Amino acid sequence: MLDRTLEALRGMVWPGGDAVGARAAYERTVEAYFGSGTACVFWKGRIALYAILQALGIGPGDEIIVPGYTCVMVPGPVLYLGAKPVYVDIEPRFFVTPAQAVAASVSPRTKAILVQHTYGFAAPVQEIRATADARGIPVIEDCCHTFGGRVNGRLLGTLGHAAFFSAQWNKPYSTGLGGVALVQDAALAKCVRAEQAACPPASRGAAFMLAAQLLVHELFVYPSTTALATRLFRWLSRHGLVVGSSSRAEFEPVMPAGYLRTAAPVQCRLGHREVARIAANMACRKRAAEFYRTELPRLGFELSATPPHWDTPLLRFPVRVANKAAALAEAARYSVEIGSWFECPLHPIETDQAAFGYRAGICPVAERAAAEVINLPTHRRVGPRDLQRTLEFVQKVCRPADTADR
Repeated sequence: MLDRTLEALRGMVWPGGDAVGARAAYERTVEAYFGSGTACVFWKGRIALYAILQALGIGPGDEIIVPGYTCVMVPGPVLYLGAKPVYVDIEPRFFVTPAQAVAASVSPRTKAILVQHTYGFAAPVQEIRATADARGIPVIEDCCHTFGGRVNGRLLGTLGHAAFFSAQWNKPYSTGLGGVALVQDAALAKCVRAEQAACPPASRGAAFMLAAQLLVHELFVYPSTTALATRLFRWLSRHGLVVGSSSRAEFEPVMPAGYLRTAAPVQCRLGHREVARIAANMACRKRAAEFYRTELPRLGFELSATPPHWDTPLLRFPVRVANKAAALAEAARYSVEIGSWFECPLHPIETDQAAFGYRAGICPVAERAAAEVINLPTHRRVGPRDLQRTLEFVQKVCRPADTADR
């Protein structure tokens, strides 16, 4: 990966780089992989979602159905456009919104439905579309946790009218920051392309800083160093010393200045290469998930078997524990990579949930999941030794959550 990173950085740093060509190559690679749809790339995944919503004409008075177990940056674009997010609870096995719950939340004001493939598990998009299509409501797949997952042989991201993907640091593949809109409807695709064309490019300073962060990430961030690296990155981000994933304004929620940007050449060059090599990435994730599926039940953790028609590599492997706070606190001491997604219905825990229209009790299943679920790494830097150390940590520190009443 380091040689690919250095090659991409050379194409970005030196003057005269072909930004348009790099973007077109990346988009063509995405379109070729999925076999349908129009791809438009952006500085971040949330901007891709904003462009889709804007292209749909979403505005004040409209309602958008959103999972009640997600990152707060998902309802953000809904609110920026003056619309109202309507939160729907998840089911407890795969953390996705059931089709029946979505159907019950549809109102005459519903103008779009967001369907999230949480951790990489497949949401029931086709069942949800049965309700949506009958009422002329577009379905948008949130594919920030998946790239390459399939249901009955069909790729997630091609089942709705449009989808958005993230290529952030901890997503299925990484370009540091980054996002893709994949639009199946031709008329809508034309509008999303117009939204992309209206976005200014990322500043050269921001792109250069991101390039430097990519290089540091490649050299120094491994499962054993992730906890320390994350704390350092957040401190640097708060002090404006790195390109952060989110700004303070986004948690208020206020659309920050400079929010809308197209992808930088360094992101496009890396994205082009990473999509072309996604099969090897998915193979690593499948091996890690299979290890956890085999070993965790031996430690008393109850896992749900995925349906046989799913082929869904997991971004992170979720595990319910009775002592989540203690497990997260101990992870750094053991130098293991343990994730907290999601800490509350609208992650992260610092979020003012009410500011985003969420009230305690709206999504009780999601609230319980947020209190119990930790997630284990599956990415390609997780080798056999890392998997074994993670398992030993779970055995020593974590206690299985009580699942009798679920």
